[in-house]
Amino acid sequence: MVDAFFAVFQRPNFLAFVIIFLWGFYVMVTRYNLIKKLIGMYLVQTSVIFFLVSISAKKDATVPVLLSTTDPVQAASYANPLPHVLTLTAIVVSVATLGVGLALCAAIYRKYGSLDEQEILEKIDGSLDEQEILEKIE
Repeated sequence: MVDAFFAVFQRPNFLAFVIIFLWGFYVMVTRYNLIKKLIGMYLVQTSVIFFLVSISAKKDATVPVLLSTTDPVQAASYANPLPHVLTLTAIVVSVATLGVGLALCAAIYRKYGSLDEQEILEKIDGSLDEQEILEKIE
């Protein structure tokens, strides 16, 4: 247990990843404002990008381009390109999700006049009750 504790402090980037991830998750779960929930989601996505960047860092590594086909390949001297590709994909997905989320928030605000989750649910429940009343009258 003590070894794991010291290992965390030797790599503070992983500790930062966990803190940002949990902070974003906390914001998504505890806030009722939809924009604040989007900010929490963005923090979670950013922490994952930060994690991918931090695991892809390698000291004294070069780009994985072979300059000579006759020399033996020394894989330890090259950086793995997969985390970089995943990072670019994660950035594109996070921007797209944020854009769709903001568009949905704008549509919800136009329809219900609020971005508070509880107010929206109360308005939805109220509109369903009015419809049920009208159906019973008819």
